Amino acid sequence: MKQIISTQNAPAAIGPYSQAIRAGDLLFVSGQIPVDPATGEVVEPTIQAQAKRSLENVKAVLEAAGASLDNVVKTTVFLKSMDDFVEMNRVYQSFFQADCPARSAVQVAKLPKDVLVEIEAIAAL
Repeated sequence: MKQIISTQNAPAAIGPYSQAIRAGDLLFVSGQIPVDPATGEVVEPTIQAQAKRSLENVKAVLEAAGASLDNVVKTTVFLKSMDDFVEMNRVYQSFFQADCPARSAVQVAKLPKDVLVEIEAIAAL
């Protein structure tokens, strides 16, 4: 059985998908882009600000499911440019300081709303 997870503390889905799905003891958080849920706008166009907002959105969805960043076992980071990897990684490290999840980071051709980063996560509950 699956349960849809939704919160107003993260951007609403902009297509036919859910912010997250709980399936048994796993939580699949859809890719979060750096949109401020209060304004619906993309945050300033720096990788630092955008990575931070994306991770704050991931955190908000996790919390809506009764979880936290400590529950995350895998993330995928989609970057507009791998040139932003080092700065994104500095921000990422401030969210995951110990017992870090497995991670993939890839450069992609384009992201929604032409943002610099999108981050998805899988958590064990």
